[in-house]
Amino acid sequence: MKKHTILIGVLLAVLLSANRLDAKIILPKVIGHNMVLQRHKAVTIWGEAGRGERVSVSFAGQKQRTQADDSGHWEVKLKPMVASVKGRDMVIKGSNTIVLHNILVGEVWLCSGQSNMEYAMRKNGKLFDKVKGTHPAEDDLKTANNPNIRIFLVRRKYMAPDSTHQGWNTAAGTPLRDFSAAGYFCAKELYAKLHVPIGMISSAVPGSRIEPWIEKKQLAVAPRLKNDSVLKPLIVDGGDPGKFYETMISPVIPYTLSGFFWYQGESACFLNETIRYAYKFKTLINSWRADWKSDTLPFYFVQIAPYAYSAAKDVRPHTTENLPEFWESQALALKLPHTGMAVITDLVDSVADLHPGYKWEVGRRLALLALNKTYGMTNIVCNGPMYNGIKIVRDKIEVGFTNTGSGLASRDGKPLTWFSIAGADGKFYPADAIIRNNKVVVTSPLVKHPVAVRFAWNEAAQSNFVNKEGLPAAPFRSDNPWEKLFE
Repeated sequence: MKKHTILIGVLLAVLLSANRLDAKIILPKVIGHNMVLQRHKAVTIWGEAGRGERVSVSFAGQKQRTQADDSGHWEVKLKPMVASVKGRDMVIKGSNTIVLHNILVGEVWLCSGQSNMEYAMRKNGKLFDKVKGTHPAEDDLKTANNPNIRIFLVRRKYMAPDSTHQGWNTAAGTPLRDFSAAGYFCAKELYAKLHVPIGMISSAVPGSRIEPWIEKKQLAVAPRLKNDSVLKPLIVDGGDPGKFYETMISPVIPYTLSGFFWYQGESACFLNETIRYAYKFKTLINSWRADWKSDTLPFYFVQIAPYAYSAAKDVRPHTTENLPEFWESQALALKLPHTGMAVITDLVDSVADLHPGYKWEVGRRLALLALNKTYGMTNIVCNGPMYNGIKIVRDKIEVGFTNTGSGLASRDGKPLTWFSIAGADGKFYPADAIIRNNKVVVTSPLVKHPVAVRFAWNEAAQSNFVNKEGLPAAPFRSDNPWEKLFE
C-alpha cells in the first residue's frame, strides 16, 4: 500500500512537471497594450511560464532573453530608453508569442490612498461651474483627447492575468470617468510641463486605513523614539494589515516607476492617531521603496483637508485640535528624504464635507512637487510657507519660514488669520500677525512674555496666509512634542 501511494505521488509530480514545461507565457495585468514605460531607467518586464522555458522580450530595437526559474517566474530588464510618443509593439516569445501594441515611453507614477484619491472624474462635473481662483478647469470628461496620457486603474477583483492584455487606456472617454481625478489632473499638469508621455496607475480604496496598504510583516516593528521609549508594535492596531497590499500593490511590483503620490489619512484622524500614524506612514514609504528596490523613489503626499471631526458621530471623542495634531503627524514624513507635502487647507467649501472638490488643484499641487523636486524645475514654486523656527523678541515672536517663494502674503489683503500665542502657562490666545522682512511677527496684548506660537491649529482653519504664488502655509505649532522624538 505504501509503495502504491509513493508511485501515485511520483506520477502526479511527473504530470505536474510536464504541465509546467508545457505552460504558456502569462503576463501580469499591468503589462499590456497601451502601457507607458519609464524613460531613463532599466525597465522590468516579467511574467510566468513553464519551468526552464526560454523567453525573449523585444522592444524598440532591443531583445532581452532569459529563462524561467523552477517556479516558472521570469524577468528581464530593458536598457534605459528616451521618451517616445511613437506607439510601438513589444513582442514576448516563448512556447507562445504575445504581441503588445501601442506602447509609449515617458514618465510613470503610482497614486494611492483612500476615497479622496479614489474620487473619480465623473464626480467632478457638478463642480466645474464654481471654480475657486483662476484655474481654467474645463470638463475634461468631454474634452480630454491627449493620447499621450495613459491610465491604469487597479481593481481589487480584476488583477489576475488574462489573455486580453487590456487594462491601460488613453485618458479619455469611459475609462477616464472611473479614474482618480487627482491622479488625472496631476498627470495632465506633468504632461503640460514635461511634454513626454505620462502613465498614471491608480490604486485606491474608499475608507481605507493605512495598514491594509502595508505588507503585514512590515508592521511587526515596535518603533523606538529618540528618548529611547518604545511604542507597542504597529500591528496591534489591527486595520486588516496587508489586505490591499496583497491585492492592489503587490500585483504591480516591480513595474518601473518614477515615484508615488499618496492621499490618505481621514480614517486615521477619526481614530485620533498621531505619532503611531507617523511611524506607519514611515513604514509604508520605506517598505514600498524596498519593494521597488530604490530608496530614492520620490514620495509626495497630500495633507488632508479641514473637516469637522469634532462634530462627527464617532466612538472616540474629538476636539477641534485633533486634526491639527494629525496634520503634524503627516508632516513628520518630510524628515524622510525625497518626500514632499501638498497643503490644501484653502480647497474646502464646507468643513462638513469629507470629500471636498477642486481635485484638479490637488492634482496640480502634487505635480508641482514632482516638477520641482524630481524633474529639477526649481523655478517652479511647489509649496506654501512652512515653519522654520521662532525668535522671541520681548513681547513678540518672529516666525521664520521656508518655501516663501517670491514673498509672504495675505491672500485677500486683510490681516493674517488663525495665529495664536501663549506664555509660560501654556494658554493660547488669538494673536495679531504681520509680515515683516519675509517673517511673521506675532503679538497679543494678553501675552506679555510669549514662549510659543501656533498657526491654523483648528480643524476649521482656512487661513489667508500664503506665499505670493498663492500656495497656503502649512499648519504648525512651535511647541511640537514629537519633532525631536521622531526618527
